[in-house]
Amino acid sequence: MLINQIDTRQGTNNTSDFSHGNTLPYTGVPFGMNYFAPQTTFDDTSWFFSPTSHQFAGIRITHQPSPWIGDFSNFTLSAITGNVEIKNNTFDRIGSYRPDEATFNPHQISIYDQRYEVKTQVSPTEYGATFKYTFDRSQPKIVVHIPKNGEFILDDSKNELKLLVKNYDSHFNNDFKFYAILKFDQPVISALTKHQDKPNYDLMVLSFDDIEELNLHLTTSFISFEQSQLALDRIADLTLNQTKKAAQETWQHYLDLIEINDRNKKKVSTFYHCMYRIFLFPQRCFELDENDQPIHYDLYSDKVKSGYLYMNNGFWDTSKSVYPLFSLLIPEEYHQMLMGFYNSYLESGYLPKWLAPDERGMMPGTLIDAVIADASVKGILDESEMTEFLEAMLKSATQESSDERLGRLGMGDFNSYGYLPSDKYHESVNQTLDYTYSDFCISQVAKLLNEGELADKYSNSAKNYRNLFDAETGLMRPKDSVGNFKKDFDSISWGTDYTEGSAWQNSFAVYHDIAGLKKLYSDELSFTDTLLKLSNQKPAFNVGGYGFQIHEMTEMAAIDFGQIAISNQPSFHLPYLFAYTDHPEYTQLLVKQLSNQFNDTMDGFPGDEDNGSMSAWFIFSCLGFYSVCPGSDEYVFGISQFDEAIMHLPDDKTFTITTKRNYPQNQFVENRTLNGQKLAQRVIKHNQIINGGKLVIDLCLLPESKNNEQLPFSMSDE
Repeated sequence: MLINQIDTRQGTNNTSDFSHGNTLPYTGVPFGMNYFAPQTTFDDTSWFFSPTSHQFAGIRITHQPSPWIGDFSNFTLSAITGNVEIKNNTFDRIGSYRPDEATFNPHQISIYDQRYEVKTQVSPTEYGATFKYTFDRSQPKIVVHIPKNGEFILDDSKNELKLLVKNYDSHFNNDFKFYAILKFDQPVISALTKHQDKPNYDLMVLSFDDIEELNLHLTTSFISFEQSQLALDRIADLTLNQTKKAAQETWQHYLDLIEINDRNKKKVSTFYHCMYRIFLFPQRCFELDENDQPIHYDLYSDKVKSGYLYMNNGFWDTSKSVYPLFSLLIPEEYHQMLMGFYNSYLESGYLPKWLAPDERGMMPGTLIDAVIADASVKGILDESEMTEFLEAMLKSATQESSDERLGRLGMGDFNSYGYLPSDKYHESVNQTLDYTYSDFCISQVAKLLNEGELADKYSNSAKNYRNLFDAETGLMRPKDSVGNFKKDFDSISWGTDYTEGSAWQNSFAVYHDIAGLKKLYSDELSFTDTLLKLSNQKPAFNVGGYGFQIHEMTEMAAIDFGQIAISNQPSFHLPYLFAYTDHPEYTQLLVKQLSNQFNDTMDGFPGDEDNGSMSAWFIFSCLGFYSVCPGSDEYVFGISQFDEAIMHLPDDKTFTITTKRNYPQNQFVENRTLNGQKLAQRVIKHNQIINGGKLVIDLCLLPESKNNEQLPFSMSDE
């Protein structure tokens, strides 16, 4: 699919009450430092774009990874004409456009403002963009709007405006700045600066002669104006068309990593829209010095340091879908990201959990451990790097920080009790399960380094999930400090002891040891029976500890897939758990039906897309396998959904997936062959894919028994 067929408005029709993705229409280069998005309101809100609005407030330079994180180091550029008075109410100058006539592509934006009769075109670079404004009316002006706090430095002899943007609220750094340079190809004849307290913003209005066209080069830096000038020098001679062509070719390279051939053009389009989404985050937070070497600003020490740094990523969301996909498609960039995450560790003292750009400390656990372990078992990290990362993982597992944003909470109690007591810790069940999975990940890296004693220690700790298992309900229940299960248990109550869900969504987060989890069930209440109950009951919920209905509850209830809330990350692996039972066909049926909740429109996702995590789930599920347990080298089979998918892998290898009898009524897998050999297992190994080959899947109308197949990896089977 061509990149100019990707509409970046997929999943952008949202409110704080209901999410169709909570995405933004980002134009940029893959993993770029900045993104550019049309803004349809001047309200101070994370939901600054609506795909149904006809208002146009300008192009926003944004770094917002999620509406729940918010934006930072942002400002807006807008073009106006005529004699417009700049008043306190910014709504007075908002423009108007026709959404169906605008261009929203990853590599370009083109919008015609009907009110001011100005065409705005934008194409991105790694550290900036080129703008082209075409005026059909006299008295052209550019308005630069910096929310909260900013400074303007105009050098009209150079037709250049420098911006110092200070609208990031950091726990670790009170003086974090963003530097931008705007270079115009026409002289600025006058400038008006407005500083106002209510609302709190700064803006500058730049006036030009009655010109028909204005070109602008924009570059940015988190380090200095000198760094921004270096970036400007590198793109100074590029026209809008040249910038657009370069961005287009870059994006096309990433889209072409997987080649899809299928009759269902709508599903193919959805697939490639999700491909665009997975290559947005994490974003570069490093820059290139005069020798083209990576450098970055260390927010914790207020110094410039060498090396890579990345931002805008939450590992609770992305660790189990995005990075396993990166391990197949872009392992070299994955490695570079890891080096950036290691710099975050060196500078903050702990491995990151939620970077934006410093540690936000949101969400439970330290699930970067899964990203590290997965890269280790797949050969992306070498021995010395694994040794360094193991030390970093162990620090979080053994040394509790005085700052709750950093590392794991309550490690003393976890090691003492074998769980986090619910009377002492919020979301104690999720925290405990995430810690046990992280301990498995530590054991995997230790094992690769031949640290046998250490590997055994953390393998044993990884079994602590058993301490919260309630055989009576088949679910994970919170325990207090005395060792008693919490009374008045309500399996559909959200929050308090669970993260963004109830016991149903969160009790099966034992990714590393499903076989061990199965053994905890009885003949009267089996693992399979509990999964069936999970799937077949109503999507009911009680608001529980939240005290009100959060959007994830609404989204689960909106689609009737029982308690499988595919709208959120804790449920991503749930449909694949039937592959560990006598009924793998249930996985195939569920995955195919759940995939139908995705499309390529503004309502494209069943919940928050979250930095590529939901898009990666869809991509994996269409290809026919999913990484249930990062840190192992296996992908669990589901059902392939395209006639043909060709993965273009490193070292010029290709892995081709061919699906026979791929019709809507055939929702089950009859058999699979890999390179001509029939497969008798429910998984495919990483090396079997990365080395190239041909996987052929035959679908059928009704399933046959597959009880003789080899089950997926579990720690207890080793």
